[in-house]
Amino acid sequence: MADDPTTDDEVREEPHEPVDEPELVHGVPVTRPRGETVLHPSLDQYVDLVRALLDEGYLMCVDLTAADYLTHPGRTDLPEGVEPQRFEVVVGLINHRTRSRVRIRLQVPADEPTVPSLFELHPGTEALEREVYDMFGITFEGHPDLTRILMPETWEGHPLRRDYSQGRIPVQFKGDRSPR
Repeated sequence: MADDPTTDDEVREEPHEPVDEPELVHGVPVTRPRGETVLHPSLDQYVDLVRALLDEGYLMCVDLTAADYLTHPGRTDLPEGVEPQRFEVVVGLINHRTRSRVRIRLQVPADEPTVPSLFELHPGTEALEREVYDMFGITFEGHPDLTRILMPETWEGHPLRRDYSQGRIPVQFKGDRSPR
């Protein structure tokens, strides 16, 4: 068959289905739940990502908090390649010029809950990182004053951890002795 374009030496290639490559921003996987931009860096990528976003105009850190997923049955909202950990530090950044927001979800292992501080890039995170330290026990390496901010210095444990025992704490009220 002289009209047949394929010869015995040629191999017919089957059409391949396109492979969806994960979306990346600054080398970090991105998800877009409910239209939000959520970045999922590794611990090593965290500060470099925030620095790159700062250079892009994300000048304000509007929130920094954490979550403890100890009793969570399993998360399926993380992109492929991001391993869920017990703790997650969540950072919200805003770009006023473009009127856009970005959220960062950083997985933090339970056996070494240490994260680099963002204080040098966003000084307003000083109190927020102290709250996370106080309530969850996540330490921020390089923080200028990582001490308790909500609980007394003598308090033992971290109240927002899922394994923190819940008990009744007696509250002492002093009566107002002034006449009304």
